[in-house]
Amino acid sequence: MVRAIVLLSGGLDSYTAAAIAKSEGFTLNALTVHYGQRHAREIESARAVAHWLGVERHLELSIDLRAIGGSALTSEVAVPRDRDLTESSIPPTYVPARNTMFLSLALGWAEVLGASDIVMGVNALDYSGYPDCRQEFISAFEHLASVATRAGVEGTRFRVHTPLIAMTKAQIIRRGTELCLDYGLTTSCYDPSPTGRPCGHCDSCVLRAKGFEEAGVPDPLALRAV
Repeated sequence: MVRAIVLLSGGLDSYTAAAIAKSEGFTLNALTVHYGQRHAREIESARAVAHWLGVERHLELSIDLRAIGGSALTSEVAVPRDRDLTESSIPPTYVPARNTMFLSLALGWAEVLGASDIVMGVNALDYSGYPDCRQEFISAFEHLASVATRAGVEGTRFRVHTPLIAMTKAQIIRRGTELCLDYGLTTSCYDPSPTGRPCGHCDSCVLRAKGFEEAGVPDPLALRAV
């Protein structure tokens, strides 16, 4: 049995990345972080997804990043809607150092479990321009893991698996469809209504809709809203 820690948000990408890792033979241990995000409904989705995946253990940790702020997802800053996604500027939905913190937590748990593999659903093509979704960041973190842990200095080579990093959203959805994933379990919207209805206008909603359209696959959440 080869264990892997998967960072599971309840979104489409992390679900697909986890399913790919499972298809490759990894036994999954899922880590979900409550960080004070306004779209906390994704935690419920993460639980549903973890159950669907049949993970060995689903660990939920709480770190309230609202005290730090600096993001539309952790403060009263408005979530941008209908933004021009061709812009190169980093949007206000970027959460400062979020993936660095999440990977550090996953790394600590991996070391305790004797695992050397971490899986996350970052994507560097159809995304919102976050700097911690790029291969440069992933490679740097792998080097950090080798010098920042007892296991690392004793010879363990930690690897961060990012199977979606060079895929378009449409390609991700097609791969998930091949794996028979139920995308109706997922949550993507950054600013859902109190009932969980997607806004349809934030970056994440727009990218999701574009991906399903280009993949030629109906979005089960859109069908449910009709």
